[in-house]
Amino acid sequence: MTPSAGVTDHMTVMVVGGAGFLGSHVVDRFLADGSSVDVVDDLSTGSLSNLSSARTSATEGALRIHTVDATIAEFAEIVRSTRPDVLFVSALLAGSSAEGASAVKSFALAASVLNAALKARVGKVVVTLPAAVLYGEVAARDLPIKEDRQRHPVGINGVVALAIIELLEMYRRDHGIEFTVLALSTIYGPRQKPQNNVVSRFIQAHRSSELPVIHGDGKQTRDFLFVDDAVDAASRACTKGDGLLLHVGSGQQTSIKDLWALIGENSPATMDAKANRGVQRMSLSGSRARLHLGWTPWTSLGDGLSATTQAATRP
Repeated sequence: MTPSAGVTDHMTVMVVGGAGFLGSHVVDRFLADGSSVDVVDDLSTGSLSNLSSARTSATEGALRIHTVDATIAEFAEIVRSTRPDVLFVSALLAGSSAEGASAVKSFALAASVLNAALKARVGKVVVTLPAAVLYGEVAARDLPIKEDRQRHPVGINGVVALAIIELLEMYRRDHGIEFTVLALSTIYGPRQKPQNNVVSRFIQAHRSSELPVIHGDGKQTRDFLFVDDAVDAASRACTKGDGLLLHVGSGQQTSIKDLWALIGENSPATMDAKANRGVQRMSLSGSRARLHLGWTPWTSLGDGLSATTQAATRP
């Protein structure tokens, strides 16, 4: 299935975290669809370099960048003055460093966004969360995971993710603010930092002729989804899927060893059997997203890895 065109035509969208990996790709898509986009990012983890293509391609007045922290009072004033149709919050709890204080800040960010949306009468909030922290270890027979599966939050991130979902439900129930939560599988693609994803780390190792470290026995599986597919789901969620948590994944499992074989062309790797490997297996069912968003991933793992590798070789 090819991506939809113009899902957010002529809308005004604010992307919180729009200078990050996923957020910057979302910005590119919204601009291509003809939307007006406001980016809010304090650049603590994002970079303006991720927005270079957006800044080049945007028509005059279509892109505005606000380098502020979305948890401070100034953010609510920016939302009030721009009055976006949709507030898109990118990559809450994303990255391995999002523990403890960082996880708590993600909750504060979600609360700040909802409070600003209420004051400015924004109609909808779309939030992305990592699905892996919601379910914990799942038996192979229960994969791919569907949304009705009982949640077993993993660590602080999992607890905060559930709290964010409950906060969204409360604002919808009490204040009429619509939401869609996109629970993401392992997203990869251009602009991703090597420390934040095994795909970009393996590509960097292969380009540098280094041996990557594989945690555990390498048999643990992940559901890898190319960033363009995730962005298509994000675009569709701006006008569909109200009040729902939807899984965004390929539904396929790939082991870490097999991933390195694809990227490293069967070159050797260093195995660290004692290292924490996380959950043993993970894949997400996209049937609910297909029903409510009309979304299906279209990029094969091979094509996505090729595109990511090619982007990494560009100056």
